[in-house]
This record gives sequence, structure tokens and C-alpha cells, in this order.
Amino acid sequence: MKKLISVFLFFVATLLLSAQNIGNYHPLDTQNPVSFDGKHIFYQGKKIILSEKIFFVDGQLSNEEVVKYPYVFNSFGEAVKHLIDGTETEPMTLYLAPYVYWVDDPDDPTVRIPKQDERLPFGMNIKCEWLKIYGLTDNPKNVVLASNRGQTMGAEGNFTMFYFNGNGTGIENVTLGNYCNIDLEFPLNPKLNRTKRSSAVVQAQLAICNGDKITARNSNFISRLNTRPLAGGKRTLFYKCHFECTDDALCEVGVHLDCSFTLFSSKPFAITRATGAILLNCDFEVLTKNKQYLTKIGSPVAIVDSRFTHASDSLFIGWTQYPTDNMRSYQYNVSLNGKPIYINADKPWLTVDMTAKRVLDAYRFEYNGTIVYNTYNLLQGDDEWDPMGIKESVKAAEKVLGKSLSNIPTFLLITPSHEKTESGLNTVDLKAEVKRFGNYKYDESIIKWSVAPEYQNYAALKVEKNDACKVTGTNEEDETKTIVIKASTPDGLESASVLTVAPHYLQAPEFTSLPAIIPSSGKGKLVVDYALDLQGRKDQSLITWYRCTDIKGSNAIEVAVSRLDRPEQTYELSLADIGYYIMASVSPKHLRCHPGETKTAITSSPVSKKDIINKGFYTDFQNFPTTYQPELIPGFWTVDAYKPIDTQIYDWKATPNNGWFYGSATDGARGTGLLQASKGARLLYTPIHENYGNMSVSINVDPCKTAGQGFGSATGQYMDIY
Repeated sequence: MKKLISVFLFFVATLLLSAQNIGNYHPLDTQNPVSFDGKHIFYQGKKIILSEKIFFVDGQLSNEEVVKYPYVFNSFGEAVKHLIDGTETEPMTLYLAPYVYWVDDPDDPTVRIPKQDERLPFGMNIKCEWLKIYGLTDNPKNVVLASNRGQTMGAEGNFTMFYFNGNGTGIENVTLGNYCNIDLEFPLNPKLNRTKRSSAVVQAQLAICNGDKITARNSNFISRLNTRPLAGGKRTLFYKCHFECTDDALCEVGVHLDCSFTLFSSKPFAITRATGAILLNCDFEVLTKNKQYLTKIGSPVAIVDSRFTHASDSLFIGWTQYPTDNMRSYQYNVSLNGKPIYINADKPWLTVDMTAKRVLDAYRFEYNGTIVYNTYNLLQGDDEWDPMGIKESVKAAEKVLGKSLSNIPTFLLITPSHEKTESGLNTVDLKAEVKRFGNYKYDESIIKWSVAPEYQNYAALKVEKNDACKVTGTNEEDETKTIVIKASTPDGLESASVLTVAPHYLQAPEFTSLPAIIPSSGKGKLVVDYALDLQGRKDQSLITWYRCTDIKGSNAIEVAVSRLDRPEQTYELSLADIGYYIMASVSPKHLRCHPGETKTAITSSPVSKKDIINKGFYTDFQNFPTTYQPELIPGFWTVDAYKPIDTQIYDWKATPNNGWFYGSATDGARGTGLLQASKGARLLYTPIHENYGNMSVSINVDPCKTAGQGFGSATGQYMDIY
């Protein structure tokens, strides 16, 4: 009897479905079918009436079918042409049946370039208030919005599928995928599969938003480098979404709830902005081989009840690769392979553990035996936005628990974050600002200012008002000290400012013997000899060597300088010095003074060939002059910046007088050395007039890129050695 009833019910349901469908329409997903009668769509027991604000899109429909109905389309691009603004209560909604919808024609060979007044090439620029894109599926893999272009692969610039301009943009049950470097696989209809353009990973972006109240639910964001899922909104919620990415990928200000991430490299956030990014009850599958970080540039993150998995239990997880001591990020209940971890355990002061702190209520609280993730507090702003519909539960919990669970701040920031001061000469004014998530100012917190005991001999604090503090340097030692000033609130917020406190500077030391240039004990070198009244301090004089055209020091051009507090007392002669007078200038200095009055010395005769011993050239650039030198002169370096002809299509200008500097390496590079100060930095060496042969050149360079991209990048950037 049960079997007969089941057969009868199936027969009736089939008749009903057939009656609702037009023509030969058959849903692509027969396990979760959509039906359509021309004026309505029927899905999961709901009847949806099509209208000027409710469209139905199905890529299976023929042109002959869709032309009959004003609100029915077989192309996502065509549907977008007919959008009108929605409202918060009546959004403009696109219902998408399972299919692969190409946002940009993958077969068009035309290279995409930015349009006028746009920074990036976009697949679609959609201006619409309260636009909702809804996939008629439970599995977002079945509704795909696709592109397959990226930087230098079908586009010039970081190709981005969408630019959404409007408040209230939302997507649900869809996949946004840029398949430039990933194969598109669509099991519902393998004919729609597509092979990636290339295995080389380039910037291939998904969506940038200009607006507020952005949401994504049960959706996938698939790309690799620079995924950019709905980036740029003021307040953005991701709920039950999945992300696949490498570096520079995730939304700078998003709240991520019940989301999952597959991380193919070590820095998924390029940077977070304002009050940062939030991760609540999230899962991270880490596929990197070495250390895992969250941000490339140190910036705030809060992570709660979240789990990392990795092949190794000893994986190091940090906030950022090169943190500064002013940084603070927040965590609670974070694990790796099921075991609790402390992020940046090597520098624990960077992490605020929210356990038993009031600030934890801003992110989650327990009520009636259930964990409630407090998205209402985080996203309410000044207009009580409540995208998860938990406001009433929060208010009820407040009454039972006897405490406020809304308007709880999440962020404290001291400005400036770094500053220098000289004891007895000037002071530093610090300002603290407390904010609710979303960058909303909060004025009700009590702020405590402090300096750690180990720094108290070097600075005195004067709290002028709750949010302002004046710092006076009191360093009486010879060496400059780096100290940390901290601000905190009773709720558990923290921030810091790093101050470099110099002692009160003394007069520069006097010369007791003026500079004179003498040959060194080893041939082929000159030494500038002088004596100073250093009173036991180490000499840090600034010495610069020049080539001059006469004994008066005319037409002096720098050939060597002092750096890293090491006087460049010795100068090695080369063939390029022949015929020039060599001059040295000495500015007296020790570690507790500014450079004093410069004195010079010059050789009594020009350099001759017999003075030269070493005909090779070696430099680690520590003494290399980076001063702008535009002339092409035999034996000299030309130091400038230049925009090559093959980069003219890219929007940047060379700044010739600021091409290079010597300093500490950044990003993926290490140590100290010569670095570019601007694009197009150029060094040219003009040899002297000699016969050359059997030559070799060996250079040691280190890329600042962190993911093995070498020295090149998009927009015509490269390193050229010739």
C-alpha cells in the first residue's frame, strides 16, 4: 500500500511540475528542481511572481523562449541591462537557475583594459541600489558567475568581474569564480566545463563594491591571487561562505561567520582597514608549507572560535610576517589540528586574548546554553542594521544577563603609531580613539595610559585628558632608546605607540687635528686622517669622498659616502680616478650629537695610473652615493629614474631625482642594501675609454616579492640588466 501511495504522489507531483513548466523546459538540477510557467517560478514550495524588480535567468532557455516574457532572460548580461533600483524592503532581485553564466566572454580575444576614469578593467560595472542575486539551489557550485581573465592574461590590469555601485548588494547560493588560473568544472553539465587560461597565477579578481550593507550567504568565492570577494563596502557580512585564495585576497573589513577558507599561500589579507576584519566560527585549511600569516601588512584582525588544519602540528601562525610593536589583534578559542594555539606566540604582546574580558561580548556571548555570535553589535552601525535577524535575541539576553550586548566597542588606536623625540627638547602628543566595529566613534570608554617599568627611566607621561597624553623624553644615557607607550580600556581593548627617545643632544665634537688625506699602508688606497675630542664616545663622523677636476675642488661628484654610523675613512682607488683630484669631507659626529661643521681635505695632485692596484670593481652599495646624478661621464654612475618606451601605456611617472636609497629591506627581502625609491629607478655605469675583454659580472639581488614571483610584476614592471 505504501508503494502505491508513493507512486501516486510521484505521479501527481510530476503532473503538477509539468503543468507549471512551459514548452520543453526541464530543470538542470532534477534533485532540487526549479519550474517556470512564463510569469512565475516555483522553487521549494514557493511561488515567485516575476515583475520589473524580479527577474528569472536560465541559460538553458532559447532566445525564442525568452523573447516572449519581459522578465525572463537566458543571459546574465542581458538581465543586468534592465535593472532598476530596489529598496531595502523591495530589492531588485535576479533569480538564477543552475547554469554557468559568463560575466565576460571567455572566447573574445580582445584584451580588456580599464575604461576612462576606471583604475581596473571590469567585466561588468553595475549601478543599482539594493540588488540581490539569488541562486535557485542549495549548492552554490550549481550557479556559477564566471570569468577567466587576469593581469596580463586577457587583460591589462587586475581584471575584476564586477564593480557593484550601490547600497544593499547581496548574493546568495552562487559561486563567483575567476577561472583564469583554475579549471571550471560543472558536474550538472560537463559541456560547460572550461580549462584555465594558464597555470601561472596572476591577479584575477572577483568583485569590488561601493556601498554599505553588503551581504553574501552560502556562496563560494573562487580564485587565487587577489580574489577580492565583495571588497570595498563599508559594512559587509559573509555567512556560510567558502573562499579559495592565495595572497592579497580577502575583504579588508568583512565580518565572516561560519565560513571556510582554503589557503594556498601565506598572506590571505593584503591589509585590513579601519576597525579591521572579523572571523567568527571559521575553518581554515592551510596548504602552505612554511609559516602561515593572516595579513601581508600588519593591520587589525579579530578571530573567535576558529580552527586551522595543516599537515603539521607545529605550523607557526602569526598575524603578519613583520609585525611592529604598536600592533594589536584579538583572539579567543583558536586551534590548530584540534589543539589550542596563541597567534604570534613568539611576540605575545601583539595578541589580546579576550578570555574573560568584556570585549568578548562584542563578538559572542552565551544565552540559554547557546553561543550567539553578536553580528548585531558588530554591524548595527548608527541605523541598527541587523542582517542576521538577532536583535530581539540580543535584547532579551541583555535583560536576563543584566548587561549591555550592543554598542560594545572593538577597536582602540593611538596616533601617531611611531614618533621620535629628543629628551629635553620636545614632547610627543598622543591621541587615543575608541571605535565600534565599522569605524563608528565611541566616546564612553575610560582609557588608561601606561609605560612599562623597563621604559620608565626614558619617558614621563602626563595624561592631559582621557584620550590624550603628553610624553616627555627623560633619556640621560648616550644611546637612543625605543620604548612602547600603551593605552587600554577596562573592557580589554589595547593599543600602543612606539617612540624613539634620543638623549638631549650635545655639541658636535671639535677637531683636534684637521682632516688630511694620506696613502694607506696598503697601496691603492687613500685614508682621511683626523682627530676629534670624542670624550670616550665612538666616532660616527659622516665622511664623503669626491672626484674633482682641480685642487680647488671644482666640479665635485660624490663617489663614496658613510652609512650605518661607520665613518668611511678609506677610499680604494680605481682606474676611473685617474686624472682626478680626490677630496674628502668630514662632518664630526658621535652617537649623541648632530653632525658638526664640515671640514675638507684634497689630494695635492691628481691620481695617476701608478697609484692603481686593483682593476676590478666591487661594492655592497653600503658606501654607494644615491644622490641624483644624471650625466653620462666615463668612470661614473648615472643615478636617476627613467620610464622605458615599452611601459608608456602604464600610468606612472618617473621621478629622476628620487630613484634610489640605501636602507632596510622590505617585504620578502632581507638585510640592508640598495633599494628602489620609485618606479623606473635606473643605474648606468659609463666605463672609461679602455680596451675590454674577458669580463664577467656577478651581482647579488633579492626580490621583495614574497611568493616567488621574482623581480617582475604586472603593469610593465621588470628588472633589466644589460
